[in-house]
Amino acid sequence: MTDFEHELNDRQYEAVRTVEGPVLILAGAGSGKTRVLTYRTAYLLDEAGVKPWNIIALTFTNKAAREMKERIGRMTGEKAKDIWVSTFHSTCLKIMFSHAEKLGYKPSFEIADAADQKSVIKDVCKNLNVDTKMYKEKSLLNAISAAKDELLTPQMYEARHYEEFYRKVQIEVYKAYQEQLKKNNAMDFDDLIMNTVELFRKYPEVLESYQERFRYIMVDEYQDTNSAQFELIRMLASKYRNLCVVGDDDQSIYKFRGANIRNILDFEKIYKDAAVIRLEENYRSTANILNTANQVISHNKGRKGKNLWTKTEDGAKIKYKQLDSAAGEAAFIADEIEKKVSDGKYSLNDFAILIRTNVQSKEFEDAFRVRRINYELVKGLRFWDKKVIKDVTSYLLTAVSGANDMRTSRIINVPKRGIGNASIDKLAAYAAGKGISLLEACRESSFAGIGGKTAQSMKDFSDLMDSLKEKAGSMSLSEFTDHCIRQTGYLAYLDETSETPEDYLETVEYIDKLKEALDEYEDGVDEPDLIDFMRQNGVEGNNVDTSLDENDKERVRVMTMHNAKGLEFPVVFVAGMEEGLFPGYMAINADDESEIEEERRLCYVAVTRAMKELVLTSAAMRVMNGERRFQATSRFIKEMPFGLLDMNIPESRFDRPVKFSDGSEIMPAARSSVKSPSGLLRESEKKNKGWMGEKIKLGSSIKVEEPEYKKGDRVRSFKWGEGTVLDIVKGERDYEVTVDFDSTGTRKIYAGFAKLKKL
Repeated sequence: MTDFEHELNDRQYEAVRTVEGPVLILAGAGSGKTRVLTYRTAYLLDEAGVKPWNIIALTFTNKAAREMKERIGRMTGEKAKDIWVSTFHSTCLKIMFSHAEKLGYKPSFEIADAADQKSVIKDVCKNLNVDTKMYKEKSLLNAISAAKDELLTPQMYEARHYEEFYRKVQIEVYKAYQEQLKKNNAMDFDDLIMNTVELFRKYPEVLESYQERFRYIMVDEYQDTNSAQFELIRMLASKYRNLCVVGDDDQSIYKFRGANIRNILDFEKIYKDAAVIRLEENYRSTANILNTANQVISHNKGRKGKNLWTKTEDGAKIKYKQLDSAAGEAAFIADEIEKKVSDGKYSLNDFAILIRTNVQSKEFEDAFRVRRINYELVKGLRFWDKKVIKDVTSYLLTAVSGANDMRTSRIINVPKRGIGNASIDKLAAYAAGKGISLLEACRESSFAGIGGKTAQSMKDFSDLMDSLKEKAGSMSLSEFTDHCIRQTGYLAYLDETSETPEDYLETVEYIDKLKEALDEYEDGVDEPDLIDFMRQNGVEGNNVDTSLDENDKERVRVMTMHNAKGLEFPVVFVAGMEEGLFPGYMAINADDESEIEEERRLCYVAVTRAMKELVLTSAAMRVMNGERRFQATSRFIKEMPFGLLDMNIPESRFDRPVKFSDGSEIMPAARSSVKSPSGLLRESEKKNKGWMGEKIKLGSSIKVEEPEYKKGDRVRSFKWGEGTVLDIVKGERDYEVTVDFDSTGTRKIYAGFAKLKKL
């Protein structure tokens, strides 16, 4: 028999034994949420006398459902077999298989997966003569999915948006899409929930049968539910009202997937007699980490309110370090990891690096490769394995040498030139017989049994490569990259093939990152060579081992903050703490404050992944959208308790205010760590809300010596060529130099990053 009272803390025990009526369990990060759900189920079976088939637990992933059922099974034995532990979609699938005929489907209906959806939407757009360059197929599918999340049928969607001209195409496509699915006796995943709700509305007797079956309902990660899931739960629970939802409004970070935070925030408005139980004791992190998380999230207005606390030690202070550049940031983190591992305190498995966007991974890959540190990009491709990078580097290398047939075959029909696989195979056979490269064979395609337009396309492709090769030595490598992209039509190809504007912008960001790497390489060598650059990065040849030793299970994890939710690590580095990156420009410029609040919740999630040590970093300068920008430190840094931050400030300065470039000040002496278990912070630490994130003038800074050149001197830049210095102005952090370049005109640049050479 389980000793519920002594195996749980007071709040957990209260949550476990409160089984009648609506219950909202606000489970903070690391507070034992899964433990409570498992024990609550066991309590229902062993103490409350509830039949196992009267219990349903809804989760978001099959993995979570499987783990929960296994844990319940270990506690309750055979009884667990009859409990319905399932995802929303699996639950609705079972219901629809029993009742699909009532909605006009055959019992053996099909599930349209992502590939099926793409095929259907493609046919629909073709039949309706929709310009998919203007209306991307993925965007149309996203609009349809969002409508279904709100339980809007095509007719309801039209009624709501009929006055909005730009939605006319969406409305027509939605109608045709649903008709096509129904004609093929198919439902997509969104239909499963939407159709189950429709079934319950049209057939009250069916709803009642499931209300009788599921008298006790539990929902995990309730903050991530959308409107359709909310309505499904509400209908199932409306008879017996034994609904227990578990979630954390402070960890609601999936708005872009349709999650509606109002579901958890408004729970007590819908269920006025609801019991609200807060799980605030944390079993994961040190007190300093928790107090930092509490202080940051307290700036959000749209939240229920709670404070995490722990009985464990205060732990180390939260380290904040500002580095000169993104590369410097990555090098610092890699060196810190090496140092901690060599001290014997941690293994590589103990570290996680959390980033806001996948594009940030490139610098970390470089730093780890040089130091031969094993790493893993969680749910992401390595920079050099990205399709866009493989395409562009294939163009660059083919233009320069043309010796690698795999690269030639990769790009010969990208963008499309009417050269099919069968023709490429013929050409490859001809090239092998003649002992020449595939690119050389393109010039002789007519001899390979290829004729007509295809032969001409191959000849045009080889001519294009020849023209690119002629330009290769006359410009910088990044300029040559731009030239290749323009001449090949690759940028237009990206625009056409990107499924959403966001996808396109992210892909272009990868190209900008490649160009940045090329510029840095050129600045560091006397005779830049494209093939040498590729070899240094493991793209050409085998001079650098970029592979991960699969036999060595120890590795640093690099992942986005969204992918880190639900995980924990002894040491966490949160990189890119800068305005414009985290929070992002879209959130900063949004009219709705909720966008910044979602970013702040993401910061809260990132901070609470750390168990023992938390290190925050930023770059003073970062290349974004192809431009070098001086970055303001993230507002989230300033929202943290100053007394808990280690920013390498000497004690002699602790009696003087620390000044920020927005004019505000903080007295370090006035900020002290909070040691009480309640985790409450002093009221004085809640000031300065709404700070717009100017860069903190602390930590490392860029120290640039006075340039060797002066006004009137001739200088050379690898990126812009030769020019004349018109003016030099000493700034607070760097020298601003105005140069009239012979080929590109007048530019204002910073001496520290331009690295101009006097002629």
